[in-house]
Amino acid sequence: MTYFLENDYLKVAIRQKGAELVSLYHKETHLEYLWSGDPAFWAKHSPILFPIVGALQNNEYHYEGNSYKLSRHGFARDMEFELEAEGESDLTFLLKSNAETMAVYPFEFRLRVIYTLRQNELSVQYKVTNHDSKDLFFSVGGHPAFRVPFTDETQYTDYYLEFNETEDFHRWPLAEGGLIDVTPEPVVENSNRIALSHELFAEDALVFKHLKSTSVTLKSDQVPYQLKFDFEDFPYLGIWAAPKAPFVCIEPWCGIADSVTHDQNLETKEGINRLAAGEVFERTWKVTLS
Repeated sequence: MTYFLENDYLKVAIRQKGAELVSLYHKETHLEYLWSGDPAFWAKHSPILFPIVGALQNNEYHYEGNSYKLSRHGFARDMEFELEAEGESDLTFLLKSNAETMAVYPFEFRLRVIYTLRQNELSVQYKVTNHDSKDLFFSVGGHPAFRVPFTDETQYTDYYLEFNETEDFHRWPLAEGGLIDVTPEPVVENSNRIALSHELFAEDALVFKHLKSTSVTLKSDQVPYQLKFDFEDFPYLGIWAAPKAPFVCIEPWCGIADSVTHDQNLETKEGINRLAAGEVFERTWKVTLS
């Protein structure tokens, strides 16, 4: 089942499976900004990452003396959410813990994903509620893929990512199995811009930790169209594209893959969020089209 939100500026589509955004259309420019999901490159559009972000060592973690298996990015992206609430400008999707999730992730939770349209802006809120009697340990994040180039008259290398702060961009390389290596590598120094090229992702994603920037704009000097992405309060950011694929993912994360030196203990995992019984965790990213 697919649901739609629409106003005078945008029309978006969200699929019930994975509560996944599958279309982001700008009415004035007549442009589709979201990746099509062509399986020749990558079959997803904007999966939700929960209860982990990235990979675990041997796809396994330890908690209270037991071992559990979880594949990369967790299970939420492959599960059926229920539509909990539908407003004129917002949709709320809900995933509840159940016997299937408890077998691999022994916590009672509620994960809500709330999509809201405001003029030419779409906001996506993740709301995690601890329904257990013990602390909840989790990560959550987004993985939206945006179409590049925006138009047929331009090419991939005409586009760049412009951050709102000047940075020394150091990526944390991905080792075998998608684990985070221990030594960062420079990408761009003293700049607010990363130029797009397919070679940029030859060694997989660019993973950044604790940037000063809170937003990034995908743009080209060849066309007037652009996409501004706000990721305030997400301590990690991934930038990725499949080999030679006409898209770029801008991934806001509250969590990160295991490091190559991690002991697989869930409670001490880098970037893990700890939520007390009955508490609620909320984070929101936004995309503004023009």
